[in-house]
Amino acid sequence: MRSRSDRLLRLVRRPRVPAVIAALTLLVTLVAPGLAGAQEPAPGNNYTIATDITFAPFEFQDESGKLVGIDMDLLAAIAEDQGFTYQVNPVGFDAALQAVTGGQANGMIAGMSITDARKATFDFSDPYFESGVQVGVLESNDSITSYEDLRGKSVAVKNGTEGATYAESIKDQYGFTTKYFADSSSMFDEVRTGNSAAVFEDYPVLAYGIKQGNGFKTVTDKVPGASYGFAVAKGQNAQLLQEFNTGLANLKASGQYDEILDTYLNSDASDDDNSILGLIKSTYPLLLEGLWLTIVLTVVSIAIALVLGAIFGLFRVSTNIVLRGIGTTYVDVFRGTPLLVQAFFIYFGIPAALDFQMSAFTAGIITLSLNAGAYMAEIVRGGILSVDKGQMEASRSLGISYLKSMQKVVMPQAVRTMIPSYINQFVITLKDTSILSVIGLAELTQTGRIIIARNFQSFNMWLIIGVMYFIIIMALTKLSNRLEKRINK
Repeated sequence: MRSRSDRLLRLVRRPRVPAVIAALTLLVTLVAPGLAGAQEPAPGNNYTIATDITFAPFEFQDESGKLVGIDMDLLAAIAEDQGFTYQVNPVGFDAALQAVTGGQANGMIAGMSITDARKATFDFSDPYFESGVQVGVLESNDSITSYEDLRGKSVAVKNGTEGATYAESIKDQYGFTTKYFADSSSMFDEVRTGNSAAVFEDYPVLAYGIKQGNGFKTVTDKVPGASYGFAVAKGQNAQLLQEFNTGLANLKASGQYDEILDTYLNSDASDDDNSILGLIKSTYPLLLEGLWLTIVLTVVSIAIALVLGAIFGLFRVSTNIVLRGIGTTYVDVFRGTPLLVQAFFIYFGIPAALDFQMSAFTAGIITLSLNAGAYMAEIVRGGILSVDKGQMEASRSLGISYLKSMQKVVMPQAVRTMIPSYINQFVITLKDTSILSVIGLAELTQTGRIIIARNFQSFNMWLIIGVMYFIIIMALTKLSNRLEKRINK
């Protein structure tokens, strides 16, 4: 029988690939282009415009994946009239506000009401749409016909809309409470579940949804609301604002402005097939794009997180108090703060503080990698501690250094216990990609929201997306089980 010393020496002499170098090279490849490109100033007539993407009929995606709507068509027509170019960054309303103030976007068009409070932070264009508010309830609800009927009930409103402002202004008078949501489809779902009695919505959005067959009806007259405007950061991008105003005036004079509004506000109801099979047939290209982005984000982030986890996991068990402190700080910070906050801080906070731009994809990779790396570090620490201390003592008694013993003796044995946890973290990271929709990444979950904003078929769409996630996660689970069995043979 071979001695433990013989087995240890064979482990030490076994060559291994330096995975750290490969993964760090991948990280530099991903991050460097985003940083280098951000440091170059954009041409004077080329702009980045932030917007929402779930606010039909002002901005939404059609079946081909193209951004359309009143805002998008107006912007395209004005750009053509004035001769400037632009890229749209569809990050959602709340994130669009931060993108403009943080310098990630030159302007914002997203059905944004012009208010005195916002004028302190933004400069607005001439109004391009006069809004109004109506109350909507389910078609089957005959008990609510006025504001008085809302007493003692809750109503759904959307962040930053005129509907939310008006609901807040009268809720004490009529005795109802408000619940806030990020998009219109979530408001409608809130009422469908019975948790709220009605929605306060900007009238064109409510009218569009009713025409698409969302099952609602209006029960109040339109209340005149604020005007919608194109916005830029206070004191910045004056040329863009002037170009928008001039182009808007030209569109109104030519009649093209009215044509754009008629396209969406006076269109016929949709006759699309909204059955599950019909939705799969019409939306599968978009869903596959979202799925692919989800997989890419997950795979790249996990590859980098493996390296970070190995490094900081070793720091956590190091005999050096400084390295141990660094490892503990890293783990505590990224495990002790929400992933959503990390995404906002990395995408909006750091570029604003250091005065550079970062692509949403790069920010997403960095966020997921750092977050998953913290959990990987704990997996590595647990795996190392699971190895009998006698293994290290025997290796050191042969005159092998601590680092060499850790690399060639302890880690190969610890990896056996880590693999199931690694696969589990892979699954968690895959699901965490959905949070990155807040910075404009259209992964699978965000793709579902975008489609629902167009057709309001929330139940069928979430069922389809849920099945897609289930298939992927079950495949990963089966892979984990097979790997575990093979390793333990």
